[in-house]
Amino acid sequence: MKTIIINGIVITMNKEMDWYPEGYVILEGSKICQAGPMEEIRDRLPELKAEGSRIEDARRAIVMPGMVNTHCHLGMIPFRGLGDDCKDRLRVFLLPMEQKAMDEEMAKLSSQYAICELLLAGVTTVFDMYYFEHAVAAAMDELGIRGIAGQTVMEEGACDFREVKDAVCYGEALMKKYQNHPRVSACLAPHGTTTCSMETLKLVHEKNKQYHAPFTLHTAEMDYEMRYLRETYNCTPIEFLDRIGVLDEHTVAAHGIQMTEADIRLLKSRGASVAHCIASNTKAAKGVAPVPQMLSHGVAVGLGTDGPASGNTLDIFTQMRFCANFHKNESRNRSAMPAKDIVAMATIGGAKALGLDAVTGSIEAGKEADLVLAETDSPNMFPVYDPYSALVYSANSSNVRDVYVAGKQLVKDKKLVYADDYDIRRKLREKMGRSSFGEMRFL
Repeated sequence: MKTIIINGIVITMNKEMDWYPEGYVILEGSKICQAGPMEEIRDRLPELKAEGSRIEDARRAIVMPGMVNTHCHLGMIPFRGLGDDCKDRLRVFLLPMEQKAMDEEMAKLSSQYAICELLLAGVTTVFDMYYFEHAVAAAMDELGIRGIAGQTVMEEGACDFREVKDAVCYGEALMKKYQNHPRVSACLAPHGTTTCSMETLKLVHEKNKQYHAPFTLHTAEMDYEMRYLRETYNCTPIEFLDRIGVLDEHTVAAHGIQMTEADIRLLKSRGASVAHCIASNTKAAKGVAPVPQMLSHGVAVGLGTDGPASGNTLDIFTQMRFCANFHKNESRNRSAMPAKDIVAMATIGGAKALGLDAVTGSIEAGKEADLVLAETDSPNMFPVYDPYSALVYSANSSNVRDVYVAGKQLVKDKKLVYADDYDIRRKLREKMGRSSFGEMRFL
């Protein structure tokens, strides 16, 4: 059966950046059939309805591709708001609590809750990087989101596997399990350039390459990382990755805050991409990545939220607003980073960064029907002169009314269709209360 969404402000994010102030989108099964202006289809609606098509009136909502979160840690919901203003929060709160309280049950419940948050905020694709990723992938599968489950690999300190070989074995089994799944896939995700040895980075890269999986890690993010690589190898993190042969079209560099002009040229020449996590980076006072320069060189850049412990929210609307404001402020140029470019980063740019642009990220015939309808009825959404501007500067996650992933409606009238987020929250709260998180006296 076809679903025809009518009377929407349709922004396709295709190569031509076509958009229709009064448009329609036709879905059939998991795919998009076509999109265009209402005058193409208005007279045919009675006939299509008689043939059994379901007609959905967008009621002037902005119909856009589902948003793509290119870097996230779904399992960290229990850490949200914990020690937010602590100078050394990583060592005081996060690492100790992961060791004491994080287990497979906690990771799954947290991931389920995080996915509910993502869907309600219009995110239809997420690239996760955390622990116990078999449980995370299962949550992605059950709740209907499109996702990549990245099993973290590091030399020491992981809460699930102490030995690299065990984490790699676990992650490879996960890649095998989901290699033919229509929505969910997996990869091995080395934690970073200073927490993994050269041998581990090369091993993981080779394993991912075998399964055509992306290769992501925290890169050019920390001051100590920059200092260590400069002092030890006389290079930047990007130069280091290239030197050991793991910088290529599969590489998604998370953060990339401290990249040089030479780094950006190297990224472009190798076909690597970047996950830009502006909200968490600026909250942590780490700086602002040189995204305008990356885009000008043709590097694929997507938006990421980082984890709920770092950026607090998992919605891409926050990232879009921060992206606009910080980059304009950094350049002292009000016209820098126009809204249309930022919406592109949130959709097709993120899909390109993850190697999924043939599947999702734009409203085009043949692509998966991953769609978001952002209503324009709320006070903050009137008037709409430019839909891109409205999404970046006016909208927030509460404006997301309907969400489709692979043609299946997962959010309708701002409520989850198949999941009970309140029940998941209750179970997660109970689990946290039985763990060391209970000692933190959360409300």
